[in-house]
Amino acid sequence: MNRDWIATARTLSEALPFLQRYSGAIVVVKFGGNAMGDAEAMAEFARDVVLMRQVGVNPVVVHGGGPMINDLLGRLGIKSEFVRGKRVTDQATVEVVEMVLTGLVNKRIVQAIMDEGGRAVGLSGKDDDLMVCEADDPELGFVGRPIEMNVQVLRDLFTAGIIPVVAPVATGMDPLETFNVNGDTAAGAIAGALKADRLLLLTDVPGVKDASGEIVTQLTPEQVKEMIADGTISGGMIPKTETALKAIEDGVRAVVILDGRLPNAALLELFTEHGAGSIIRSTEPRVKPKHK
Repeated sequence: MNRDWIATARTLSEALPFLQRYSGAIVVVKFGGNAMGDAEAMAEFARDVVLMRQVGVNPVVVHGGGPMINDLLGRLGIKSEFVRGKRVTDQATVEVVEMVLTGLVNKRIVQAIMDEGGRAVGLSGKDDDLMVCEADDPELGFVGRPIEMNVQVLRDLFTAGIIPVVAPVATGMDPLETFNVNGDTAAGAIAGALKADRLLLLTDVPGVKDASGEIVTQLTPEQVKEMIADGTISGGMIPKTETALKAIEDGVRAVVILDGRLPNAALLELFTEHGAGSIIRSTEPRVKPKHK
């Protein structure tokens, strides 16, 4: 008998306790980075999400789209200003952001999931007032911080067997306002409001590194805070880990920062013993098989 077939069967058998563990669980996945611009990587990600749904997981996809936004801003001749290294989102820019995220990127992901046999619906934070924001920093313009979450629409989609795909664009307290929300921030807020079992932040790096440059596979919130304070966690990893801490504080059981460039990264994290990337949690064991 073909050895590859035997190995595949063994892998499926070993996945059983993990499949049982996550049956009925809510998993929020932040999708972004270089994988979004690669058709093969997009299809692979979509296949993974459809498989999650097929085995009883309730996935929510939250996506970014920075490179596509930058491209269209450049083609339209809209120049960006920066304050302390962060882009100022004026009225013209936020209109482009909404156009790209909700009209282009969102529908590409929905179509990719549909192409793999799943059912998906695209929406933004504006739909059903899913995410209501206020200005995160007045100097940055229409960059929002979620202050009110209304996630019943996501639960309704779960019940219907549909995968929600969410663009991080939101309304303000003034319904005429539109805010651009950082994708990680939006994913964390949605995961917290849903009390999700897992928040997976797919990035372009393997995980959180210690002072020697090695990936730390398991961290507590206290350790993360210490590593931020002493400078071990720095740069772009700071907002990701701060998102993780806020999500755990809001009731998410664990957050994983992992390399979205790794094939089947989300499946490796959920359905194998060793997982992938860096998991941040308090005391919960990685595997807790469900006994009937």
